[in-house]
Amino acid sequence: MKQADLQSFQLCPLGDCAMTLQFEDSISQDTHLRIKAISHYFDTHTVPGIVEYVPGYTTVTFYYDPWAISEQGKFNPYDQIVERIQQALRQVKLEKASRSEIIEVPVCYGEEFGPDLEFVAQYTTLTPREVIELHSKGIYLVHMIGFAPGFPYLGGLSKKLTTPRKEHPRKVIPQGSVGIAGNQTGVYPIETPGGWQLIGRTPLKLFDPDCTKPSLLQAGDKIRFVPISAAEYERQVKDEH
Repeated sequence: MKQADLQSFQLCPLGDCAMTLQFEDSISQDTHLRIKAISHYFDTHTVPGIVEYVPGYTTVTFYYDPWAISEQGKFNPYDQIVERIQQALRQVKLEKASRSEIIEVPVCYGEEFGPDLEFVAQYTTLTPREVIELHSKGIYLVHMIGFAPGFPYLGGLSKKLTTPRKEHPRKVIPQGSVGIAGNQTGVYPIETPGGWQLIGRTPLKLFDPDCTKPSLLQAGDKIRFVPISAAEYERQVKDEH
């Protein structure tokens, strides 16, 4: 990672056993690459005292054991962990964006699969067909996995599709549901409550705890949504099982 990149973050305490590394507030490809590089470093190197790290859109949060790093008569645990993380960051190498393969995610839009498609169309003053065309036209970057096992937070949604969350969340969202919330889109990998506007559903199984790699998608992946018919959806669901 270049020195210029090291000057664009802040380190802030988070309680008595965690700290957050904060980049700029806006989501961007550059920030994603920095966080990806840091994640790779901490996946492959042991930094004494660090228990785990959690990457986000513009942050990396580090959890540490204050008792394990305390040195009597020297610095307090927070000062020590800051020093160790700064030393580690000087070793991080920032890589260029890779031309990764685009993963196609089939989606059946509207009707029972996307009960909020009409609302999204009305809110954005588009037709349902235009919503589908815009949503399936984009190339989306998986910034992180969170909220639920295998849930991808995606960047790249057209501003024309920005729609607020539902005022009253649903108690049950079917597995595979594709939704929009604000300027984000995502896929519910398991059945769970949620408040996103549902516009479609994919037959793909995004999370399988029995697999060696439970989450189908990983941070850094690129995906594209591909419209399919209800009949094709049912066929692919049968193939998945």
